[in-house]
Amino acid sequence: MKRGLKFSVATILLLFAGMLFSAEYVGSDACYKCHAQQYNNHKTSGHPYKLQKAKDAMKWPHPLPVGYEWDDISYVIGGVNKKTRYINKTGYIITAAKDGSDLKTQYNLETGTWSYYHKGEKKPYDCGRCHTTGYSKEGHQDGLEGLIGTWAAPGIQCEACHGPASDHVKTGNKKKIVIDRSNESCGQCHVRGAKDKIPASKGFIRHHEQLNEILASPHKNVTCITCHNPHKRAAFSIKNTCEDCHSSQARAFSNSTMQQVGLECIDCHMPKAAKSAVAKAQFEGDIRSHIFRISTNPTETMFYQEKVNGKNTTYAKGVLTLGFACLNCHKNKDLKWAAAKAQGIHSYGK
Repeated sequence: MKRGLKFSVATILLLFAGMLFSAEYVGSDACYKCHAQQYNNHKTSGHPYKLQKAKDAMKWPHPLPVGYEWDDISYVIGGVNKKTRYINKTGYIITAAKDGSDLKTQYNLETGTWSYYHKGEKKPYDCGRCHTTGYSKEGHQDGLEGLIGTWAAPGIQCEACHGPASDHVKTGNKKKIVIDRSNESCGQCHVRGAKDKIPASKGFIRHHEQLNEILASPHKNVTCITCHNPHKRAAFSIKNTCEDCHSSQARAFSNSTMQQVGLECIDCHMPKAAKSAVAKAQFEGDIRSHIFRISTNPTETMFYQEKVNGKNTTYAKGVLTLGFACLNCHKNKDLKWAAAKAQGIHSYGK
C-alpha cells in the first residue's frame, strides 16, 4: 500500500531533535512505569498487532491457510479487528497454496470466511512504513528478501508516533519525545495517495484513509483527537460525541422515531462506506466513513473516475449518497423513497 503524506513539520523537527540527542528505540514496555493508563489502552487496541512475529502471533487464535503450518510463517499481518494475512519464510505475503495452486489466504475475522489476496502473485511486504515502528526503507528485515525495509519493532508501538524514547525515558524531559497532536500525525498512515482525493474501488472507499475523507468533509478543521483518544481502540476511543457540538440537531433528534428504534448519528452520517475485509451488502462495508455530509439528491453519484497514467482510477466525492446513509438499513426501499423521507429526518415522527 502506497501512502502519499509526509511527516508533519512538528514531527520532523522533533524527530530531528531526537537524532541530535542520539535517541534510540526502547520499546513500549519502557513506557509503562510512567504512562500505565496510556500503555494499557494501547495494548488493547489493534495498533501494536498490525504486524507480529509468528512466535508471538501463534499465541492468538489465528487459523492458518489450508496446508500451512506455523513453521511456514515468519510474520502475521493484523488479526485483531478486520482480517489476517500471513508472510512466508522468505518475507513474501502468502497468496497461494504451498504448491502454487489456487487458495484463499486472507482470513476475515468478522465473518469467519477466507478471501483471495493478490491471488497467486509474488507479493513482497512493503507496508512497513505504516505497520512498524522505527521504519527505514533500506534493506530487508531479518535478511528476508520479501520484507522491504527494516524496523526497530513490528507493529505500531508507542514510539511509532512518539519517536525514539531512550532520552525521554532517562530524563523524563518532554522535549525529548514527539508530541504531535495535528491531523497530519495520524494522517501519516491514515491516508492513501494524495490527501486531496478519496481513492475508491468496487463501490466502496478504500480502507483507512480517514484523513482524505475528513479533509473533504465539513469537519476539515476539526482535529482527530477532538473526537478520539488516540491510545484507545477505535470503538472505545470517543471523547466527544456528535451531540457535544451539534446540540440543535440533537434536540430535534431526541425522542424521534429514528432515535426510539435505536439509531445514532453515526448510523446515517458515518455509514460503513469503506471496505477493509468484507462488504456485507451493496451499501455496507466494514469501516465507517468520515465524510459526514449527506446529499439528499436521489440522483447523486458518490464515485467518479479519472485517467491516471492512462488507467481509469476511481475516487469518491466528498459527499455520502442516500444509498449509504439510508439504504444500508432500509434494504427493501429505493433512492426516491429515501429522498422523500430525508427531509426533516432529525425530528421524524415527533
